[in-house]
Amino acid sequence: MPFRLLTYRLGLALLIMSTALSAACSQKFTVRERPEGWSQRGIASWYGEAFQGRRTASGEIFDMYKLTAAHPSLPFGTVVRVTSRVNGRTTIVRINDRGPSTRGRIIDLSYAAAKQLDMIRAGLMEVEVEVVRTP
Repeated sequence: MPFRLLTYRLGLALLIMSTALSAACSQKFTVRERPEGWSQRGIASWYGEAFQGRRTASGEIFDMYKLTAAHPSLPFGTVVRVTSRVNGRTTIVRINDRGPSTRGRIIDLSYAAAKQLDMIRAGLMEVEVEVVRTP
């Protein structure tokens, strides 16, 4: 009897932990319907090697050396201009992923895009994002 009770409790604990973990990891993104002329200011971050070769939310394989980005609401294929509010540098990227998953950030840039903005070392940068073209 004690073994059955232990097995039951262990199974219940694993179920509760997996449910909590999946709830914490899942994040809902709502796609903006008409982004033409839309712009946004906030904090950008970048991602690279840890995600190299993995699938993005759009189904593409992530390539940190391409000018791409993750945005929570712009449709896949949207092209945006990202301008650093710190140093004035600009880059043009295509949205092919969802993110950032960290609260307070508006866009995750690929390594190549972050390099163009000179934000690799800092990791974060205040930027303005402007829609250039929609798919």
